[in-house]
Amino acid sequence: MTEPMPIVLIPGLLCSPSLFASQIPALWQFGPVTIADHRRDETMDAIAKRILAAAPPRFALAGLSMGGYIAYAVLRAAPERVTRLALLDTSARADLPEQTERRKAQIELARAGKLGEVTEALWPLFVHKDRHGEAALKKVIVQMAQDTGADAFIRQQMAIMSRPDSRPDLPKIKCPALVLVGEGDQLTPPKLAEEIAGGIPDSRLVVIPGSGHLTTLERPDAVNKALVAWMS
Repeated sequence: MTEPMPIVLIPGLLCSPSLFASQIPALWQFGPVTIADHRRDETMDAIAKRILAAAPPRFALAGLSMGGYIAYAVLRAAPERVTRLALLDTSARADLPEQTERRKAQIELARAGKLGEVTEALWPLFVHKDRHGEAALKKVIVQMAQDTGADAFIRQQMAIMSRPDSRPDLPKIKCPALVLVGEGDQLTPPKLAEEIAGGIPDSRLVVIPGSGHLTTLERPDAVNKALVAWMS
């Protein structure tokens, strides 16, 4: 057997370790798997610093959506520690003004005790349009939001709003990279994944059919296949 390689997984906005429940058994064969805590700070750099303090000396890094934004910050801070990179359903761009305005409105709802309304509005954007009627899937997403809570959600949105444009950093990424996206992802569409893959020298692009933004929950088998190939 090859030497074990620790793996750090970073969830997305309003997401808990449940986001990766189906991936942990598939990745565990390669080394110990850690789910990063991205709830306690309100800048990308501070979140990355906390993750690096808890992480092994060298590790494979995978992040979905906001987890991808954090992964860029980790790479800026300590590129020599990351052995391989997986960017799932994410973007390398900074927020557009209209995206920031939407986040500010969601923060106000969360402050008013209406995080449930935020989750309800995000649900149809999180998953493929053909899955809007799936109660079991919605239950998982609602539970992840409740586990995150309003205070952490507000900190996460502050960090996302203030994140830099990471496109200039893409050519500097020297480790092998998987860029994966759901073909029906409304929040970070495939064209953004193509942009990321085009910028990273050693990258592979995988588009998951029949999936929206939360590929790890919607199409776990296809995502696991891509992640196992990435780690292999």
